[in-house]
Amino acid sequence: MLEIVRQPWPWYTSGAVIAFVMVLLLFFGKSFGFSSNLRTICSACGAGKRVQFFDFDWRAQKWNLLFLVGAIAGGWISATLLAGDEAVQVSQATIQDLRQLGFSAPDDLQPEEIFSLEALFTVRGFLLLLVGGFMIGFGSRYAGGCTSGHAISGLSNLQWPSLIAVIGFFIGGLISTFILLPLLF
Repeated sequence: MLEIVRQPWPWYTSGAVIAFVMVLLLFFGKSFGFSSNLRTICSACGAGKRVQFFDFDWRAQKWNLLFLVGAIAGGWISATLLAGDEAVQVSQATIQDLRQLGFSAPDDLQPEEIFSLEALFTVRGFLLLLVGGFMIGFGSRYAGGCTSGHAISGLSNLQWPSLIAVIGFFIGGLISTFILLPLLF
């Protein structure tokens, strides 16, 4: 019987696949971004009848919805069928920083202090999700795209606004990591 060898994939595998996908998208004149899928789904469900932003030909974006389904299916396949038994390697400095903040990580890469039903039904957990979701949604709309769209598609097309957006994403990540996270936990 054929046995699947389960081992971590090298980091450069994803870079090669992303580059291949970008070449295909550029060849076919498409641009990549996941946040546009939300607009497409809302439009397909009829939101364009009430909100002008969603009133567009969503059928022209069917390929991007297929990409979304493929990304979800690929994530599931890699997590369930191709995942290795080796634990993810996390530096000792990161482990100490997380434990100082009160997280159980890296024992659990999705700490229960954030990613559990108990955390969701607290005032702090609910507000974190609500405010975080609003900020991501507002930021993606205000920036004209999400991190994947700007960092992968926009930068590969040498778009100046995407470079500014990516710099802003990194600054926001640094502020969140070193200022907001310690304040919230």
